[in-house]
Amino acid sequence: MKTISVINYKGGVGKTTLTANLAGELARRDYKVLMIDLDPQASLTFSFIQPEEWKKNLASNKTIKNWFKPSLKDKKLKFQDLIFEPDNVQRYLNGSGQLHLISSHLELINVDLELATSLGGANMEQSKQNFLKVHRRLINGIEQLDDAYDVILIDCPPNFNIVTKNAIVASDSILIPAKPDYLSTLGIDYLIRSLDKLVKDYNDYCQVDDEEEFEEIDPQIAGVLFTMVQFYGGEPISAIRPFISQTKKLDIPVFDSYLRENKTLFADAPQYGVPVVLTNNHRPDIVSEINEFVDQFEKNIL
Repeated sequence: MKTISVINYKGGVGKTTLTANLAGELARRDYKVLMIDLDPQASLTFSFIQPEEWKKNLASNKTIKNWFKPSLKDKKLKFQDLIFEPDNVQRYLNGSGQLHLISSHLELINVDLELATSLGGANMEQSKQNFLKVHRRLINGIEQLDDAYDVILIDCPPNFNIVTKNAIVASDSILIPAKPDYLSTLGIDYLIRSLDKLVKDYNDYCQVDDEEEFEEIDPQIAGVLFTMVQFYGGEPISAIRPFISQTKKLDIPVFDSYLRENKTLFADAPQYGVPVVLTNNHRPDIVSEINEFVDQFEKNIL
């Protein structure tokens, strides 16, 4: 079971669209895929389920908020209790693939603030133990699944808060979508340094003399995927090429394929609850680009 976090400090880079289409195509290829929506905006959630249905069936007790902030009635909650199967997408999966989701909740913002208050301790050893306890909440849930899925995709919020750090701790790989522009690429180097610091701190704290032993983590950078790319003559337009070149100099993997910009097509897809890659036959160039990326992802990451 591979766990991949999709993250960028900058919002609006196509992170959720990438997660939904990657999950959809992998499921079409017979992978069993679980998506976890950690973004309080819940865009991934509402790409597969209507807000009214979410409010009626999931909001009160079947979102990731219930795992991070359990109420008294949630104390015996199992992680698999939060999983649901979006209805609309199932008819597009004819093989053995599965596409499941754990939805998000706006109140996840407040959960992060409450988790931060749990990090202190009377001494250094206790502080380290609390750090591990807080940052292992998500991986503790994932471990309950016992390899029921081939791939877990985590849609992270555009920040590096405690909930995001939980995703990193649980991940085998980090996928970074980015628009080829100044602001979107500016934070990639900073993100890498933040990742390195989190891994170092976590692994140092794992050495705490305690009855429970934790394995060290080593999430790998799967690569940067440029999204919302404008093309001319079959190539990215000249204005964005310097940002692509600059990113390649960071000594991190960069995917050869790009996802082109199409605001209408990608923006309309969520209202139908099915990713573009599974339904659209009118823009074979876009579907082909998604498939080209998934080919690389499947070969190099899975």
